Amino acid sequence: MHRILIADDNTANRELLEAYLVNIDCELETAVDGEDTLAKVASFQPDLILLDVMMPKLSGFEVCKQLKEAPETSNIMILMVTALSELGDIERGVQAGTDDFLSKPVNRIELTKRVENMLKLKGTTDELSRLRLYIQEMEER
Repeated sequence: MHRILIADDNTANRELLEAYLVNIDCELETAVDGEDTLAKVASFQPDLILLDVMMPKLSGFEVCKQLKEAPETSNIMILMVTALSELGDIERGVQAGTDDFLSKPVNRIELTKRVENMLKLKGTTDELSRLRLYIQEMEER
């Protein structure tokens, strides 16, 4: 079962995203700021993070950059969910390593389709990594 972490400092936004994802077969966890997000990543080990950009303590840009730079978390899919829509903000997200963007206010259908597609991609990527490791182990014998 896939795991999704919703990181947003606004309670109403977290609850709305949770409600939108109710029909997706996954475990959900929430985080309330950047530092909490990093702590939850370590304990919950999500496959996908819905990451707000404007959060206290650490911004979504900073969280994304830290996660993508660390080998143990670099393969976590990150969907930035943000009210920011300026070209410079999108460039900062890309530079930080985000996998995709979704603008607020969030459309339920668009969110669920993107989440489903990102989870499929994550599953395929994980399977490819397992196969590569298996092949490497077989070659070493």
